[in-house]
Amino acid sequence: MTRFDVLAEQVLEGHPVTREEGLELLQTGDAQLLPLVNAAYTIRYAYFGRKVTIQMLFNAKSGACQEDCHYCSQSSISTAPIDRYALVSPEDMLKAARQAHEAKAERYCVVISGRSPLEKEVEDIASAVTRIKQELPMQICCSLGLLTEPQARRLKAAGVDRINHNLNTSEAYHSSICTTHTYQDRMTTLRNARAAGLELCSGGIVGMGESDEDLVDLALALKDLNPDSIPLNMLHPIPGTPLADAGHPRFQTSRTCLTPQRCLKILCLFRFVHPQRELRAAGGREFNLRSLQPMALYVADSLFVNGYLTTPGDPAHEVQQMLTDLGFEVAAETPTLT
Repeated sequence: MTRFDVLAEQVLEGHPVTREEGLELLQTGDAQLLPLVNAAYTIRYAYFGRKVTIQMLFNAKSGACQEDCHYCSQSSISTAPIDRYALVSPEDMLKAARQAHEAKAERYCVVISGRSPLEKEVEDIASAVTRIKQELPMQICCSLGLLTEPQARRLKAAGVDRINHNLNTSEAYHSSICTTHTYQDRMTTLRNARAAGLELCSGGIVGMGESDEDLVDLALALKDLNPDSIPLNMLHPIPGTPLADAGHPRFQTSRTCLTPQRCLKILCLFRFVHPQRELRAAGGREFNLRSLQPMALYVADSLFVNGYLTTPGDPAHEVQQMLTDLGFEVAAETPTLT
Protein backbone atom coordinates (compact mmCIF):
# COMPACT_ATOMS: atom_id res chain seq x y z
CA MET A 1 0.00 0.00 0.00
CA THR A 2 1.16 3.53 -0.73
CA ARG A 3 1.19 6.34 1.78
CA PHE A 4 -1.89 7.72 -0.02
CA ASP A 5 -3.76 4.40 0.37
CA VAL A 6 -3.08 4.41 4.09
CA LEU A 7 -4.30 8.00 4.37
CA ALA A 8 -7.43 7.14 2.38
CA GLU A 9 -8.20 4.24 4.72
CA GLN A 10 -7.81 6.56 7.69
CA VAL A 11 -10.20 9.05 6.09
CA LEU A 12 -12.77 6.31 5.50
CA GLU A 13 -12.42 5.31 9.15
CA GLY A 14 -13.36 8.85 10.15
CA HIS A 15 -9.97 10.42 10.80
CA PRO A 16 -9.75 13.97 9.42
CA VAL A 17 -6.79 15.05 7.30
CA THR A 18 -4.38 17.31 9.17
CA ARG A 19 -2.97 20.54 7.79
CA GLU A 20 0.43 18.87 7.36
CA GLU A 21 -1.10 15.95 5.48
CA GLY A 22 -2.97 18.37 3.23
CA LEU A 23 0.27 20.09 2.32
CA GLU A 24 1.84 16.69 1.64
CA LEU A 25 -0.94 15.87 -0.83
CA LEU A 26 -0.50 19.14 -2.70
CA GLN A 27 3.26 18.75 -2.89
CA THR A 28 3.16 15.23 -4.31
CA GLY A 29 5.59 14.78 -7.20
CA ASP A 30 4.09 14.28 -10.65
CA ALA A 31 5.54 10.76 -10.75
CA GLN A 32 3.19 9.84 -7.86
CA LEU A 33 0.07 11.42 -9.38
CA LEU A 34 -1.60 8.15 -10.39
CA PRO A 35 -1.26 6.55 -6.92
CA LEU A 36 -2.67 9.77 -5.42
CA VAL A 37 -5.67 9.83 -7.78
CA ASN A 38 -6.26 6.11 -7.18
CA ALA A 39 -6.38 6.68 -3.41
CA ALA A 40 -8.75 9.61 -3.87
CA TYR A 41 -10.94 7.40 -6.04
CA THR A 42 -11.17 4.89 -3.18
CA ILE A 43 -12.80 7.62 -1.10
CA ARG A 44 -14.97 8.87 -3.95
CA TYR A 45 -16.22 5.37 -4.77
CA ALA A 46 -17.06 4.61 -1.14
CA TYR A 47 -19.55 7.47 -0.98
CA PHE A 48 -20.63 8.08 -4.58
CA GLY A 49 -19.92 4.88 -6.48
CA ARG A 50 -19.65 5.68 -10.18
CA LYS A 51 -22.39 8.33 -10.15
CA VAL A 52 -21.84 11.83 -11.53
CA THR A 53 -24.18 14.73 -10.82
CA ILE A 54 -24.76 17.09 -13.75
CA GLN A 55 -25.50 20.77 -13.16
CA MET A 56 -26.16 23.68 -15.48
CA LEU A 57 -25.62 27.42 -14.94
CA PHE A 58 -27.81 30.22 -16.24
CA ASN A 59 -26.43 33.76 -16.31
CA ALA A 60 -29.65 35.64 -15.55
CA LYS A 61 -28.02 39.07 -15.18
CA SER A 62 -24.65 39.93 -16.67
CA GLY A 63 -22.10 42.68 -16.07
CA ALA A 64 -22.43 46.07 -14.36
CA CYS A 65 -21.20 44.69 -11.03
CA GLN A 66 -19.97 47.16 -8.38
CA GLU A 67 -17.37 44.75 -7.00
CA ASP A 68 -13.68 44.61 -7.95
CA CYS A 69 -13.09 40.84 -7.90
CA HIS A 70 -9.84 40.53 -9.87
CA TYR A 71 -10.75 37.23 -11.52
CA CYS A 72 -14.18 38.25 -12.80
CA SER A 73 -15.03 39.56 -16.27
CA GLN A 74 -18.22 41.13 -14.89
CA SER A 75 -16.51 43.24 -12.21
CA SER A 76 -16.32 47.04 -12.07
CA ILE A 77 -12.64 46.98 -13.06
CA SER A 78 -12.97 44.54 -15.96
CA THR A 79 -12.68 45.71 -19.55
CA ALA A 80 -13.53 42.29 -20.97
CA PRO A 81 -15.92 42.43 -23.94
CA ILE A 82 -18.82 40.48 -22.42
CA ASP A 83 -22.58 40.67 -22.85
CA ARG A 84 -24.17 43.05 -20.36
CA TYR A 85 -27.88 42.92 -19.55
CA ALA A 86 -30.36 43.40 -16.71
CA LEU A 87 -32.21 40.53 -15.04
CA VAL A 88 -34.02 38.44 -17.60
CA SER A 89 -37.72 37.65 -17.28
CA PRO A 90 -39.11 34.74 -15.23
CA GLU A 91 -40.21 33.22 -18.54
CA ASP A 92 -36.61 33.22 -19.80
CA MET A 93 -35.46 31.56 -16.56
CA LEU A 94 -38.11 28.88 -17.01
CA LYS A 95 -37.05 28.32 -20.62
CA ALA A 96 -33.43 27.84 -19.56
CA ALA A 97 -34.55 25.43 -16.82
CA ARG A 98 -36.27 23.31 -19.46
CA GLN A 99 -33.01 23.20 -21.41
CA ALA A 100 -31.15 22.13 -18.27
CA HIS A 101 -33.65 19.34 -17.70
CA GLU A 102 -33.21 18.15 -21.29
CA ALA A 103 -29.44 18.05 -20.65
CA LYS A 104 -30.09 15.65 -17.72
CA ALA A 105 -29.02 18.25 -15.17
CA GLU A 106 -30.07 17.39 -11.64
CA ARG A 107 -29.62 20.98 -10.52
CA TYR A 108 -30.28 24.27 -12.30
CA CYS A 109 -28.25 27.23 -11.03
CA VAL A 110 -29.52 30.80 -11.48
CA VAL A 111 -26.68 33.33 -11.24
CA ILE A 112 -26.76 37.12 -11.29
CA SER A 113 -24.00 39.72 -11.25
CA GLY A 114 -23.83 42.45 -8.63
CA ARG A 115 -22.95 42.96 -5.00
CA SER A 116 -26.40 41.89 -3.81
CA PRO A 117 -29.83 41.51 -5.40
CA LEU A 118 -32.46 44.23 -5.48
CA GLU A 119 -35.75 43.34 -3.79
CA LYS A 120 -37.48 43.34 -7.20
CA GLU A 121 -34.86 40.89 -8.47
CA VAL A 122 -35.46 38.59 -5.50
CA GLU A 123 -39.19 38.65 -6.25
CA ASP A 124 -38.70 37.93 -9.97
CA ILE A 125 -36.34 35.04 -9.24
CA ALA A 126 -38.73 33.67 -6.60
CA SER A 127 -41.56 33.84 -9.12
CA ALA A 128 -39.50 31.96 -11.70
CA VAL A 129 -38.47 29.30 -9.20
CA THR A 130 -42.08 28.67 -8.20
CA ARG A 131 -43.02 28.10 -11.85
CA ILE A 132 -39.99 25.85 -12.45
CA LYS A 133 -40.82 23.71 -9.43
CA GLN A 134 -44.40 23.30 -10.63
CA GLU A 135 -43.25 22.03 -14.02
CA LEU A 136 -39.90 20.30 -13.64
CA PRO A 137 -38.44 17.74 -11.18
CA MET A 138 -35.26 19.77 -10.65
CA GLN A 139 -33.33 21.15 -7.74
CA ILE A 140 -32.70 24.89 -7.83
CA CYS A 141 -29.55 26.69 -6.72
CA CYS A 142 -29.17 30.47 -6.72
CA SER A 143 -25.97 32.53 -6.70
CA LEU A 144 -27.04 36.12 -6.10
CA GLY A 145 -24.21 37.81 -4.21
CA LEU A 146 -24.50 39.01 -0.62
CA LEU A 147 -27.86 38.04 0.90
CA THR A 148 -29.77 39.11 3.98
CA GLU A 149 -31.60 36.49 6.02
CA PRO A 150 -35.06 37.81 4.98
CA GLN A 151 -34.04 37.53 1.31
CA ALA A 152 -32.83 33.98 1.91
CA ARG A 153 -36.11 33.10 3.60
CA ARG A 154 -38.09 34.52 0.67
CA LEU A 155 -36.10 32.33 -1.74
CA LYS A 156 -36.56 29.27 0.45
CA ALA A 157 -40.31 29.84 0.54
CA ALA A 158 -40.38 30.01 -3.27
CA GLY A 159 -38.71 26.61 -3.59
CA VAL A 160 -35.00 27.36 -3.84
CA ASP A 161 -33.05 24.38 -2.51
CA ARG A 162 -29.54 25.72 -2.28
CA ILE A 163 -27.53 28.95 -2.23
CA ASN A 164 -24.11 29.17 -3.84
CA HIS A 165 -21.68 31.65 -2.33
CA ASN A 166 -18.01 30.69 -2.62
CA LEU A 167 -15.37 31.58 -0.06
CA ASN A 168 -13.09 31.69 -3.14
CA THR A 169 -9.77 31.60 -1.28
CA SER A 170 -8.26 31.65 2.20
CA GLU A 171 -9.17 34.44 4.59
CA ALA A 172 -5.55 35.62 4.55
CA TYR A 173 -5.43 35.91 0.75
CA HIS A 174 -8.91 37.30 0.16
CA SER A 175 -7.89 40.98 0.09
CA SER A 176 -5.45 40.13 -2.74
CA ILE A 177 -8.33 39.21 -5.04
CA CYS A 178 -11.09 41.60 -3.87
CA THR A 179 -11.22 44.82 -1.83
CA THR A 180 -14.89 45.85 -2.11
CA HIS A 181 -16.18 43.18 0.26
CA THR A 182 -14.54 41.01 2.88
CA TYR A 183 -14.18 37.33 3.57
CA GLN A 184 -16.43 37.86 6.59
CA ASP A 185 -19.11 39.38 4.33
CA ARG A 186 -19.14 36.07 2.48
CA MET A 187 -19.36 34.11 5.71
CA THR A 188 -22.33 36.26 6.79
CA THR A 189 -24.24 35.43 3.60
CA LEU A 190 -23.62 31.73 4.14
CA ARG A 191 -24.84 31.99 7.73
CA ASN A 192 -27.96 33.83 6.55
CA ALA A 193 -28.69 31.13 3.98
CA ARG A 194 -28.26 28.35 6.53
CA ALA A 195 -30.47 30.18 9.05
CA ALA A 196 -33.17 30.26 6.36
CA GLY A 197 -32.98 26.48 5.99
CA LEU A 198 -31.21 26.48 2.63
CA GLU A 199 -28.51 24.03 1.61
CA LEU A 200 -25.07 25.54 1.07
CA CYS A 201 -22.86 25.36 -2.00
CA SER A 202 -19.48 26.94 -1.31
CA GLY A 203 -16.04 26.36 -2.75
CA GLY A 204 -13.20 28.29 -4.27
CA ILE A 205 -11.19 29.42 -7.26
CA VAL A 206 -7.66 28.08 -7.60
CA GLY A 207 -4.80 29.43 -9.65
CA MET A 208 -5.11 33.05 -8.49
CA GLY A 209 -1.58 33.19 -7.13
CA GLU A 210 -2.42 31.61 -3.78
CA SER A 211 0.09 29.43 -1.94
CA ASP A 212 -0.27 25.79 -0.93
CA GLU A 213 -0.95 27.05 2.60
CA ASP A 214 -3.84 29.17 1.29
CA LEU A 215 -5.35 26.15 -0.46
CA VAL A 216 -5.17 24.01 2.65
CA ASP A 217 -6.61 26.84 4.74
CA LEU A 218 -9.53 27.12 2.29
CA ALA A 219 -10.17 23.39 2.40
CA LEU A 220 -10.16 23.38 6.21
CA ALA A 221 -12.35 26.51 6.44
CA LEU A 222 -14.90 24.78 4.25
CA LYS A 223 -14.76 21.74 6.52
CA ASP A 224 -15.77 23.97 9.43
CA LEU A 225 -18.54 25.47 7.29
CA ASN A 226 -19.69 21.98 6.19
CA PRO A 227 -21.41 22.88 2.88
CA ASP A 228 -23.50 20.34 0.99
CA SER A 229 -21.59 20.96 -2.23
CA ILE A 230 -18.09 22.22 -3.04
CA PRO A 231 -17.42 23.64 -6.52
CA LEU A 232 -13.73 23.90 -7.31
CA ASN A 233 -13.15 26.48 -10.04
CA MET A 234 -9.84 26.67 -11.89
CA LEU A 235 -8.94 30.15 -13.05
CA HIS A 236 -9.67 30.73 -16.73
CA PRO A 237 -7.90 34.07 -17.27
CA ILE A 238 -10.07 36.44 -19.30
CA PRO A 239 -8.34 39.33 -21.09
CA GLY A 240 -9.42 42.56 -19.46
CA THR A 241 -9.27 41.22 -15.90
CA PRO A 242 -6.29 41.79 -13.56
CA LEU A 243 -5.61 38.09 -13.07
CA ALA A 244 -5.32 37.56 -16.82
CA ASP A 245 -2.11 39.59 -16.78
CA ALA A 246 0.71 37.11 -17.37
CA GLY A 247 3.08 39.45 -15.55
CA HIS A 248 1.22 39.19 -12.25
CA PRO A 249 4.02 38.63 -9.70
CA ARG A 250 2.27 35.78 -7.94
CA PHE A 251 2.24 33.73 -11.16
CA GLN A 252 6.00 33.64 -11.57
CA THR A 253 6.60 30.40 -9.66
CA SER A 254 5.67 26.93 -10.81
CA ARG A 255 4.20 26.37 -7.37
CA THR A 256 1.18 28.51 -8.21
CA CYS A 257 0.98 27.72 -11.92
CA LEU A 258 -2.06 25.66 -12.89
CA THR A 259 -0.96 22.61 -14.81
CA PRO A 260 -3.32 19.66 -15.39
CA GLN A 261 -1.32 17.72 -12.80
CA ARG A 262 -1.63 20.46 -10.19
CA CYS A 263 -5.37 20.75 -10.78
CA LEU A 264 -5.74 17.04 -10.08
CA LYS A 265 -3.67 17.31 -6.91
CA ILE A 266 -5.87 20.16 -5.68
CA LEU A 267 -9.01 18.11 -6.39
CA CYS A 268 -7.45 15.23 -4.46
CA LEU A 269 -6.77 17.51 -1.49
CA PHE A 270 -10.42 18.54 -1.37
CA ARG A 271 -11.62 14.93 -1.74
CA PHE A 272 -9.45 13.80 1.17
CA VAL A 273 -10.61 16.70 3.36
CA HIS A 274 -14.27 16.40 2.29
CA PRO A 275 -14.86 12.68 1.69
CA GLN A 276 -18.68 12.78 1.83
CA ARG A 277 -19.33 16.12 0.13
CA GLU A 278 -20.36 16.64 -3.48
CA LEU A 279 -17.16 17.86 -5.13
CA ARG A 280 -17.53 19.58 -8.48
CA ALA A 281 -14.85 20.14 -11.10
CA ALA A 282 -16.29 23.52 -12.02
CA GLY A 283 -15.35 26.61 -14.07
CA GLY A 284 -12.10 26.38 -16.00
CA ARG A 285 -12.16 22.59 -16.00
CA GLU A 286 -11.79 22.25 -19.75
CA PHE A 287 -9.25 25.07 -20.06
CA ASN A 288 -6.90 23.81 -17.34
CA LEU A 289 -7.26 20.01 -17.31
CA ARG A 290 -7.25 19.68 -21.10
CA SER A 291 -6.56 16.06 -22.09
CA LEU A 292 -6.49 14.98 -18.43
CA GLN A 293 -10.09 16.11 -17.91
CA PRO A 294 -11.50 12.54 -17.65
CA MET A 295 -9.17 11.82 -14.72
CA ALA A 296 -10.99 14.45 -12.66
CA LEU A 297 -14.02 12.14 -12.52
CA TYR A 298 -12.03 9.65 -10.45
CA VAL A 299 -11.87 12.35 -7.76
CA ALA A 300 -14.84 14.68 -8.28
CA ASP A 301 -18.45 13.47 -8.55
CA SER A 302 -20.09 16.51 -10.16
CA LEU A 303 -19.70 18.58 -13.35
CA PHE A 304 -21.20 21.60 -15.08
CA VAL A 305 -22.31 21.26 -18.69
CA ASN A 306 -22.96 23.78 -21.48
CA GLY A 307 -20.49 26.39 -20.29
CA TYR A 308 -20.17 28.89 -17.50
CA LEU A 309 -21.13 32.54 -17.07
CA THR A 310 -18.89 34.28 -19.61
CA THR A 311 -16.68 31.40 -20.77
CA PRO A 312 -17.54 28.35 -22.89
CA GLY A 313 -17.55 24.76 -21.69
CA ASP A 314 -18.24 21.27 -22.97
CA PRO A 315 -21.78 20.72 -24.28
CA ALA A 316 -23.95 18.20 -22.46
CA HIS A 317 -23.75 15.51 -25.16
CA GLU A 318 -19.93 15.53 -25.07
CA VAL A 319 -19.89 15.27 -21.27
CA GLN A 320 -22.36 12.38 -21.39
CA GLN A 321 -20.17 10.61 -23.96
CA MET A 322 -17.14 11.09 -21.71
CA LEU A 323 -19.06 9.55 -18.80
CA THR A 324 -20.13 6.61 -20.93
CA ASP A 325 -16.56 6.04 -22.13
CA LEU A 326 -15.34 6.06 -18.52
CA GLY A 327 -18.08 3.72 -17.32
CA PHE A 328 -19.66 6.38 -15.09
CA GLU A 329 -23.35 7.19 -15.06
CA VAL A 330 -25.42 10.31 -14.53
CA ALA A 331 -27.01 10.47 -11.09
CA ALA A 332 -30.80 10.64 -11.23
CA GLU A 333 -31.89 11.69 -7.78
CA THR A 334 -34.12 14.60 -8.68
CA PRO A 335 -37.19 15.11 -6.49
CA THR A 336 -40.58 13.99 -7.75
CA LEU A 337 -43.22 16.56 -8.65
CA THR A 338 -45.85 17.18 -5.98
